[in-house]
Amino acid sequence: MGFALAEELAQRGAHITLIAGPVQLTTSHPNITRIDVTSAQEMCDACLKHFPQMDGAILSAAVADFTPVTKYDKKIKEKQSLTIELKPNPDIAQELGKRKKSNQFLVGFALETNDEFTNAQGKLEKKNFDFIVLNSLADKGAGFGFDTNKVSIIERNGTITNYELKSKKAVAQDIANHIEQLKK
Repeated sequence: MGFALAEELAQRGAHITLIAGPVQLTTSHPNITRIDVTSAQEMCDACLKHFPQMDGAILSAAVADFTPVTKYDKKIKEKQSLTIELKPNPDIAQELGKRKKSNQFLVGFALETNDEFTNAQGKLEKKNFDFIVLNSLADKGAGFGFDTNKVSIIERNGTITNYELKSKKAVAQDIANHIEQLKK
């Protein structure tokens, strides 16, 4: 969704800084500046560096919540058992939510597997989002690995707008329209 949103907003005249993890997707619009990162910490650092100069941010990346404490640069040979210790990754959304100024917007995404609306609403408030885009693993043909998505947009005032399954380009248009309404 992030790439579709970047293209849609650039098409509408916005200058976009797209911070992307390791993906095979490409961008084509000249208004998009792409910054490639390979870790959650690199993504956090890039977001914190660029956010103060931005009108807002859309956080659509599925950043892992945890990372291994110990990283190996060589293959781990077979063992009878192996314990991997994990530590939390930085919470990029929460950090940007703390830094958000009154003239900025912040949009988040939630991919939930249970209590979808309740969990998304909690995330909206905790992270200081203006609205959150909820998608579900339960929706066939939506989300990761598809060119289609089915979302619900939940606003701070509790208003929920449900959309049918459609192309990610069309979903990006719906989200961009919502952002334009925020800016009025």
